[in-house]
Amino acid sequence: MNRPIRKAVFPVAGLGTRFLPATKAMPKEMLPVVDRPVIQHAVDEAREAGIEHFIFVTGRNKGVIEDHFDIQYELEATLAGRGKDKVLDQLRSELPKPGTTSFTRQQEPLGLGHAIWCARELVGDEPFAVLLPDMVTKGQPSCLAQMVDVYRETGGNVISVEECDPKMTDQYGIVGIGSTLSERAFRIDRMVEKPKPDIAPSNLYINGRYILQPQIFEFLSRQQRGAGNEIQLTDAMLALMQRQYFYGCRFDGRTFDCGHKVGFLIANVAFALDRPDLSGEFRRELEALIATLPEAERQAIASAAA
Repeated sequence: MNRPIRKAVFPVAGLGTRFLPATKAMPKEMLPVVDRPVIQHAVDEAREAGIEHFIFVTGRNKGVIEDHFDIQYELEATLAGRGKDKVLDQLRSELPKPGTTSFTRQQEPLGLGHAIWCARELVGDEPFAVLLPDMVTKGQPSCLAQMVDVYRETGGNVISVEECDPKMTDQYGIVGIGSTLSERAFRIDRMVEKPKPDIAPSNLYINGRYILQPQIFEFLSRQQRGAGNEIQLTDAMLALMQRQYFYGCRFDGRTFDCGHKVGFLIANVAFALDRPDLSGEFRRELEALIATLPEAERQAIASAAA
């Protein structure tokens, strides 16, 4: 029987330089998609998948993330005094239970693999999930929940993948498709970092969600530098692939790369349009804004939407 996935690691030590000056004093993970910080979307996804312990790998100036997942006594007292019971109840219901969050520091920006390695003592000897908060997913059930369903059938290591434009494979980590197990799951026979379209093994890209066995730490502990002179998670996964199976989970949903400005803006539009309390008014305002554009731009938007 496959051991359950109880813990999730969230690497949140990045500087967020693409969003300066907004991220000069605020972590990029706290930028809001509508009214929920990017990191909250990732935690919500993990909680839906049954995660019990949330492990954050932080860096300098990230204390506000820890504060976000703690009780804010002054705020709660103010809300109670003003009769904002609905908002207060929501904040309390979303607060992690005592002892279910852990924070560890990545002192140097040595890559994603190094960030995961920093969580080794908190993860221990059990399988765990990794969620890259910049990659905000939208699906029902959640992306990680879909992966856990696949993991229950396959065991091993599971990576979430999604289709990209075949002409854009050189922007992503791409997987090769081995034997098919189900409509959603398949064996991964290789992983290639940013291959050119003419040599890419598929157009399925890794969208920032992983379920990994603890043996990955053996390879990360070697501290071997890869691309960018950093310790790469992909290199450790390729080494582990020589011993254990890796499976792909075709995510039924959409991923928004909120580490880039356009992806962040599109995520806000997509989530706003999905909110019953906002969608009507927001759609009207969006249509009114589009109506002010030149005809050629309106036709381009209509073609893209189609």
